[in-house]
Amino acid sequence: MILPSASPIGWLLAIAAALAYGVSAIAGSRFTASQARFALLLAWVLHGICVGWGLLGQAPHFGFAAALSMTAWLVMIAYVVERQFFPQLRTLWVLAVLGAAAVLLAMIFPGKPLHALSSPWLPLHLTLGIASYGLFSAAVVHAWLMTRAEKHIRLAADSPNGMPLLTLERLTFRFVTAGFVVLSATLIAGWLFGEMLYGRAWVWDHKSVFSVLSWLTFAVLLVGRSRFGWRGRSAVRMLYAGAVLLLLAYAGSRFVMEVLLPQSGH
Repeated sequence: MILPSASPIGWLLAIAAALAYGVSAIAGSRFTASQARFALLLAWVLHGICVGWGLLGQAPHFGFAAALSMTAWLVMIAYVVERQFFPQLRTLWVLAVLGAAAVLLAMIFPGKPLHALSSPWLPLHLTLGIASYGLFSAAVVHAWLMTRAEKHIRLAADSPNGMPLLTLERLTFRFVTAGFVVLSATLIAGWLFGEMLYGRAWVWDHKSVFSVLSWLTFAVLLVGRSRFGWRGRSAVRMLYAGAVLLLLAYAGSRFVMEVLLPQSGH
């Protein structure tokens, strides 16, 4: 299979962003606090320019990798904001690695060319969908940090994340709640205005089925936490399950259409 190639300018931006993320990942132990913040800001700006170039450049493309890249960029925004309230948070190296991988993946798989939008409201609908990806991704990162902290507590060791376990738990479910609200708005818009947005009414395809299944999973998780006090490993596993379903809804289905099906000749 011959992949559509990203533009040289896009590649330069992506490589620069990935290098900046690499520098920011090691900045904590070798740079001053101001230098570390500058390295992170530079990586975030370059990543944002790279995302914008893919959508608005000479040959605009969009696909599963671009969606993941935008998601990583949004998660980095959440991290930057969170650091203002919790300066002890130590997760930069993980997010920097994910950011570098996402921005390069979007160059390797730039997706399909963007055509004229059927509705001026379609960008808003896509933005809501990507925003829900970003919020749930931030929730998954915090859930992973919460699991690490819990393991260290059981071993009578200090938390490696620099934040108390209960604080991580509260932040995790704040992101889940916000993501659930945005995902609900996305699904409602797709259901009510599908014909206006995409030129066809709501269809129960793979994307719709996985989206609704993820919504139901997150709904059960939030109700279970509110009514029955669900927490710990069971809640985290349900969060992971909902995130995987949401990932399959768009990025997974687009990956199949953009990469796997062309390889099989269909």
